[in-house]
Amino acid sequence: MLCFSSICPHPPIIIPEIGKENLKLVKKTTEAMNKLHKEFKKARPEVVIIISPHGLLLPNAFILNLAEKYQGNFEAFGDFVTKSEFKGEPELAYKIRESLSASLPITMVTKKELDHGVLVPLYFLTAKLKNFSILPMSYSLLDFKTHYVFGQKLKEIIFSSNKKIALIASGDLSHRLTFDAPAGYSPQGRIFDEQLIKFLRKKAFKKIVNFDSSLVEEAGECGLRSILILLGVLDQVNYKPEILSYEGPFGVGYLVANFKL
Repeated sequence: MLCFSSICPHPPIIIPEIGKENLKLVKKTTEAMNKLHKEFKKARPEVVIIISPHGLLLPNAFILNLAEKYQGNFEAFGDFVTKSEFKGEPELAYKIRESLSASLPITMVTKKELDHGVLVPLYFLTAKLKNFSILPMSYSLLDFKTHYVFGQKLKEIIFSSNKKIALIASGDLSHRLTFDAPAGYSPQGRIFDEQLIKFLRKKAFKKIVNFDSSLVEEAGECGLRSILILLGVLDQVNYKPEILSYEGPFGVGYLVANFKL
């Protein structure tokens, strides 16, 4: 059963050992993530499915990671202190493949090292919590509707499970909000972010599925496909969307959203 669902950004700079004096510039995001942690803690999930844009990526297939144990750190970002270990959920990964592979392309991998798209959200959400396992997965580069359909089919497995399952869509919005942004500036970046947030508030799923692909490409985002899978899971589910925060101090849009069940 689904017990928790959210959209989380994944900038390593919100990790205290990395952000340091810059943490004040992402205060909205860190406060929202701490608030989301309280909701996560109340939900008490036994399994966490997290969709990351920064794991292994195949253009024409979704990827499920079936490692039994995971580890990760932020050494690539200058933090040699923060380290994480998690238990895997290979049984659920196999079940998803068995149920969905007849209609959708799915590849299985075993990769113990976690990317920052997984590590940053879990740093906040799972702080000081135990007794849960994780299933990292990656989206594909297939069309938007296919990701939504993947979510709809994943929903059947999640809601038929006797375990309490959390679903996290990890992703940042436009990377082109300012002239010093990582991908350079585009006025379309702000337009994309504003439209996406408006559609999420209004539960306008069809408008998100049918987003103008040229606008999405110009915005330089990395979170839309993660979000589409989450929205597919939430299809016909009674929930309340809560936009906890949005900001873009470094030219990248950071959205924190809770979907209260």
